[in-house]
Amino acid sequence: MNEVINRNPFLKWAGGKRKLVEVLAKSLANGDRLVEPFVGSGAVFMGTNYKKYLLCDTNADLIGLFNNLKNNTTKLLAETESLFSGKFKTEEAFYELRETFNKLEAEDLKKSALFVYLNKHSFNGLCRYNKKGFYNVPFGKYKNPKPPINEMILFAKKAQIAEFKCLDFNETFKLVNKGDVVYCDPPYVPISATASFTAYAKSDFKEEQQNALAEEANKAKNKGIRVVISNSDLSITRDMYKDAEVISIDVMRSISSNGSTRGKVKELIAIF
Repeated sequence: MNEVINRNPFLKWAGGKRKLVEVLAKSLANGDRLVEPFVGSGAVFMGTNYKKYLLCDTNADLIGLFNNLKNNTTKLLAETESLFSGKFKTEEAFYELRETFNKLEAEDLKKSALFVYLNKHSFNGLCRYNKKGFYNVPFGKYKNPKPPINEMILFAKKAQIAEFKCLDFNETFKLVNKGDVVYCDPPYVPISATASFTAYAKSDFKEEQQNALAEEANKAKNKGIRVVISNSDLSITRDMYKDAEVISIDVMRSISSNGSTRGKVKELIAIF
């Protein structure tokens, strides 16, 4: 089993796996490369020790940030730090910068710095877009957010052994080779009608996509490739993953839009 390393991701992320890396690592096999079709904050990337990584996501802004941090580290760190000065801590400044963010291209270094700023200043650290593809999370009213410079430096160093691509899971699975290990952390099947949080990119991740992901995992399994998927522990997901070994775990999660309301929820780890 690959060594587990305690390195925090530099982004806040709904459903992030920072506290579950040690549990997940027990299900991930040895291999030269870890492939993640839903990289999110990169918590599993930062918490494991593979020789290479292929890290993908449909959020172009996120992938742009990771590539800029890998390839333009010094400039991005300086730009990010400058956004955490006093004049940008107000609600008015937040909405002005959010508007600027929505006008920039995903690859723009300024947009990458603004992504970090918004992540630390937005309500509950959410990452959400409307149907037009505009980031629309409101101001979070935090007292004094700090730029995560040290965490970004660690990420940038490790990123030298990683490829970051803006792809959906179907396209990502086409790049998986024998000897790879695949970890999937898709938007979860909601545990209630009001708990859905699938719009972190420009399109929702519905039941059709959930089933298609399970099919891709089965195809990879038949080729001798290990695939591990996290999701809600529900009858519908257990049916989706009927061809996998399923492990149930209790996880502390925010269970409403109120970040102070937390409780244990059932999640599963499906091992193909």
